[in-house]
Parts: sequence; structure tokens; C-alpha cells
Amino acid sequence: MGIFNFSQDLGIDLGTANTLVYVKGKGVIVREPSVVAKNLETGAVEAVGSDARMMIGRTPGNISVVRPMKDGVIADYDTTSIMMNYYMKKAMKKRSLFAKKPNVMICVPSGITMVEERAVIDATKQAGAKEAYPIAEPFAAAIGAGLPVWEPTGSMIVDIGGGTTEIAVISLGGIVTSSSIRIAGDDMDEAIISYIRKKYNLMIGERSAESIKMDIAAAKKGIVGEERDIRGRDLLTGLPKTITVTSEEISGALDDNIDAIVNAVKTTLEKTPPELSADIMDRGIVLSGGGALLENLDKVISDETKIPVFVTEEPLESVAIGTGKSLDYIEQFRSAPSVSSRALN
Repeated sequence: MGIFNFSQDLGIDLGTANTLVYVKGKGVIVREPSVVAKNLETGAVEAVGSDARMMIGRTPGNISVVRPMKDGVIADYDTTSIMMNYYMKKAMKKRSLFAKKPNVMICVPSGITMVEERAVIDATKQAGAKEAYPIAEPFAAAIGAGLPVWEPTGSMIVDIGGGTTEIAVISLGGIVTSSSIRIAGDDMDEAIISYIRKKYNLMIGERSAESIKMDIAAAKKGIVGEERDIRGRDLLTGLPKTITVTSEEISGALDDNIDAIVNAVKTTLEKTPPELSADIMDRGIVLSGGGALLENLDKVISDETKIPVFVTEEPLESVAIGTGKSLDYIEQFRSAPSVSSRALN
């Protein structure tokens, strides 16, 4: 009869840029863009994830490619639910025919409001979850990064995602102090698009900007001498055009974003109790999320704070791994009305 009671619980990192699904006992088995393509005439979903992302900037007028998450929260409720249902089914495609609905641990930004948190929980249930339990994103990232979150010592995590940068100091299974700013990977892409448009009168798309960022961008001109050809539409003639940009140019375009992240880290440190500050100076600051891969960012934060900074081994998956590992403590979550602001106590 065990087969009738079987349930595969899931941990979901519902991100602005990517959604990752962790299956208990198997690890992260789904990692796809948080993108959905919809037919505007019929309302049907044409594609989800990587297939939908390939359509960005290439669709006819009757198909719209949307990103239902904005700045770490739900911008399009129904589309988010459809997308989550797709990924949950993909993660559990080999489960038993008689399996129960899974319990889902889902991460949310630490600065989320109660209304926004309720929307995430409701969308997760509508997507097919039996119960949904929110966990603060920086707390999940810290668990995924292997930090001693349950010990009486201070650990600092900086998780730079697509929509938000989450910064937290954690001790004894709770968030002592935190900051959440809506400046992250997407804003860096926008800064690159804006710079290219203003200087070269060239319009480029989101995918091109992200590719440039990944290839030649750095924090505070960390890469020198790299060049990259960019193709786009000339705003003066309306015709296709190719230009060449340097790493110094692109890195300079990101200065304001980098400064905002560094200032948020400093602000969090200023609010940290002295004993925990001493721990952080000894143990260092850990970076996670896709933004942690930006060249030289760890050095810039270290120089500004005078504290060692390390990038976790799996920056893109640390939140999903931590969310999945938190499934072991699901009984504690059942009795917690909300964990978005304080993680577990």
C-alpha cells in the first residue's frame, strides 16, 4: 500500500529570470527561464521556458512572450500558475500514478509584502501543490551555500538574482538583519541597453544585452581590452547595423548598479550587532545567484567593506538547493504563519 501514500515533495526557486525545481532525494532536475509565450487571439500557451525564451523578439503580432515574474514577485498571476504547473509536471513526470500532490517549499524575497506572499502561495496551490510553504530567499541561499545557519554564529549571504538582490545576516536559524533591493541582473541588462541606445543610437534586445553582460562585463572595469560586436537596429535609419563595444564601456555602464548593491551590503552591515559583525569579518561574505558570476564583483565588495568575499560553488543553484533541503524541516513550517521575513525560528 506504500505506493498509494507516496509523495515527492518539491523545492522551487521561482525567480524573475529562471525557475529551478528541486526534487527531494534527486536534487535540482529542472532549470528553465521564467518565460511564457501566449497566443493573444486564443489565449493558449504556445511555449514555456527555454522554448519561449527563444521566441523573444521574434514573434508575430498574435503571440506575446511574457515574463510573469517582476522584481521577484508575481506580476501575472494566471501565467505564473500555468508556468509553475508545467515545471512541476516536468519534475514529477516519473512519479507514481497514485502519488499524492506534493508539498512545495517555495522561496520569496525577504522584503515581500503579506499580499505578495499570499499570491505566491495561492499560485503554487493552483499549480498543483497540496500545501505551499514560503521561505526567505537569502535564508535558502545560505543553506544551499553550506553556511552554518543553525549555529550561534553570524553568516552573511548576498544573493543577486534577476529581479532582486537579497542580503541577510543569519544566526541560530533566523534572519537577524536583511536588505532587499530591486536592483539585480535585469537592471544590469537594462543599463546596457540604455547605454548602447544613447551612445550609438542602436536598439538591442534583452537577450543581446544579457549575452554582452555575460561575455565582457565586469564590476568597476575588471576586464580590460575585450571587445564584442553587437547587432541591432539603427534608430536614425531604421536599418540593421553592427558596432563594436569594449569591456571598459560596458563595465562603466554598470557602475550605478554595482554601487547600489555595494551600498546595500554596507547598510546591512551597519545594522548588524557587533558580535555577529566580528563573526562575519572572520568568516567572510558569501555571494550567490547569477549576478555573483559578474567578473570582479567579489573583489569590489571586498575592497569596499574590508571583509573577505567568496562566491559559492553553485551560485545559480544555491537558492533551489537550500529550498529543497528545507523540506526536511517542513513540520516546523506547518506551524509558522509566515517565513518571508524571519525564516525558521
